Amino acid sequence: MMRHPGKRRPDEGRMSCAFRHILIVLALLLLPLPAFAVDPGERLADPKLEQRARDLSANLRCMVCQNQSIDDSNAELARDLRVLVRERIMSGDSDEQVINYVVSRYGEFVLLKPRLSAKTLMLWGAPGFLLLVGLGVAITYARGRNRPEPKRLSDEEEARLGKLLDE
Repeated sequence: MMRHPGKRRPDEGRMSCAFRHILIVLALLLLPLPAFAVDPGERLADPKLEQRARDLSANLRCMVCQNQSIDDSNAELARDLRVLVRERIMSGDSDEQVINYVVSRYGEFVLLKPRLSAKTLMLWGAPGFLLLVGLGVAITYARGRNRPEPKRLSDEEEARLGKLLDE
């Protein structure tokens, strides 16, 4: 039986729509979702202290993964750092003291958001400085190119000029 190109069977539209819905649901199920690596055994009993620990952990870099916070990382070193942060909080340290302690042991690199210091000013200021230097060089070069090159006098013109200056 021959069908016309524009005509469909009545159940054909419903099946393709249902198939599309199934594909969409499967695609949504396969999307990566954030999985926090904090084990239940690491958590503090006091919700306020736990929130402080989570906030601090979110700002500390995993030294193994390097693009994840220790809160998101499953690495053993990240777990050790999470435990260390919680121990320091339990011992009564302020957030700044905890951060200073971790930085003293692992360096500034452990901070996901670096502090403002002479080193970071140089790091963040260098692109702007180099841009200004590049613009200066480009402007100087462009000005030099636009100057007309002086024309040389012909021998006849030089002779005439010499006669005029001698008089």
